[in-house]
Amino acid sequence: MTNRVVITGLGVVSPNGADLGQFRHALKNGLSGIRHDPQLEQLLFSCQIAGKPVIDEARLSQYFTELEIRNLDSTGIVYGVIAGMDAWKDAGLEIADSEVPDWESGTVFGTGTSGIDKFRSAIYKLDNLEIRKLGSTVVAQTMASGVSALLAGKIGLGNQVTTNSSACATGTESVLMAYERIKNGQATIMLAGSTSDSGPYIWGGFDAMKVCTYKHNGNPEKGSRPMSETASGFVPGSGAGALVLESLEHALSRGAKIYAEILGGNVNAGGQRGTGTMTAPNAQAVQRCIVSALAASGVNPTEIEVINGHLTATSKDTLEIENWVKALGRSGKDFPYINSVKGMTGHCISASGSIECVASVLQISEGFIFPNINCEDLHPEIEKLVDPLQIPRVCLEREFDILIKASFGFGDVNACLLLKRYHHGERSIN
Repeated sequence: MTNRVVITGLGVVSPNGADLGQFRHALKNGLSGIRHDPQLEQLLFSCQIAGKPVIDEARLSQYFTELEIRNLDSTGIVYGVIAGMDAWKDAGLEIADSEVPDWESGTVFGTGTSGIDKFRSAIYKLDNLEIRKLGSTVVAQTMASGVSALLAGKIGLGNQVTTNSSACATGTESVLMAYERIKNGQATIMLAGSTSDSGPYIWGGFDAMKVCTYKHNGNPEKGSRPMSETASGFVPGSGAGALVLESLEHALSRGAKIYAEILGGNVNAGGQRGTGTMTAPNAQAVQRCIVSALAASGVNPTEIEVINGHLTATSKDTLEIENWVKALGRSGKDFPYINSVKGMTGHCISASGSIECVASVLQISEGFIFPNINCEDLHPEIEKLVDPLQIPRVCLEREFDILIKASFGFGDVNACLLLKRYHHGERSIN
């Protein structure tokens, strides 16, 4: 017997919405959170725009003690803790307040590079022989698992507590890892998500690789242009997304609201063979990941109604669409609707998958398909493959049942999952 797994809580800290309500509003209205960044200009970055969440002191004080705030120097941990605790609250779950942790609840909360600003300040202190001034929070803020450890302590999680890291596929992979644990009966509730630091020490390497746009420094909101002929590179972003996953039977027993059901998915890698490299996807692996996710979920390609793509506003967007066409065996007017969050947020690196999973769940739960912004000049190679009407430029109010979400990351790694609209009153058939 395996458990059906549903999503009962959502939390998000995004460049275009620092909480779930703001994020929902921005998605539906095609609002960008990309702004000019004076620090990037001062440091002579080619790309001087970025997507960075806005968190004020009053909001911080709701999640951290005064002592924690005084020592915090990791935006990724801040974003992750806020998104994670918001998702827990949204699910209507209590925080363990006894001496006994919740043995049935855990977290898989991913990251890319954690606490790089803290690393930088620590290095200066070490170089100046000031080791005693490092403080007691350096390790917690710089270890990769710092975000999952902090969440576990604040909530009281006693099941698996871990951090995954698979570049841009991290967030989607974390959801699948949490899903498997509940499906197999090893946990009842799992908090899944991912986070990414913001700032020049995270984004500098991408700017040096010349994969970020430099053509829109004077018009930031037009900078991120997935599927556009004039796309010139991605815009760096940051933030966090979080989802509470739960066995269906447990969710029903406590009367929880259910956003959607996870049907299954797949993760794989291209081995940096064929067309795959550290920075470019192996097309065969991408297609295989999609096909395998469908098979694991028991979904026919004809049942897919909406695709939430990876689509980064680089030259690889056309290849991604081609991969979807080949994997699904659908093109032209028969192709599903497809959209990309990155036009509004930029590329939030290790947080991108989880933020986009939150967006996907909102769409399927609330019956809308958010618009693609900045692709009024659809790339002609994409237009040859897909009817332009399947790439909505305005929000569509439309109920649908099946969405497929994929993320593809540096290192030639892939993650893909299937979501189904939950029809209330539908009980487990296992």
